[in-house]
Amino acid sequence: MSDKPVRLGRADFRLFRQIPTRWADNDVFGHVNNVVYYNWFDTVVNAWLIEQGFLDVKESDVVGLVVGTRCDYFESVAFPETVEGALAVERLGRSSVTYRIGIFRQGGELTAAQGLFTHVYVERGPQTPVPIPEKLRAAMSGLRI
Repeated sequence: MSDKPVRLGRADFRLFRQIPTRWADNDVFGHVNNVVYYNWFDTVVNAWLIEQGFLDVKESDVVGLVVGTRCDYFESVAFPETVEGALAVERLGRSSVTYRIGIFRQGGELTAAQGLFTHVYVERGPQTPVPIPEKLRAAMSGLRI
């Protein structure tokens, strides 16, 4: 039985963002704690959405809610390193998108960690699923693998 994930490289992603580690990211074992990686996943996805004009955290009528995440770890990262968060779209559905996210040590060719992050798009108030808006869908298509 081998469910070990294939470690991805830079060609498996479309967009990269530098993220500095912080002193508080390290745990007692001297490396970045696993929960910080999920923060980085949020940062990579939501920074892209905000920068592209698809998310206004206070005003957007349609928002993506996280319904699933996964992270696989291959090597340790520690403060004071700067990592690179990488993004691609793995699956694009009617009302959901699954992002592929990689965390690279700066200049590294293979991921130190990688995972999946799924958003379901909903109306903010009632939180009922809605189709992904067309302009956003087109932008997401540009990040597809």
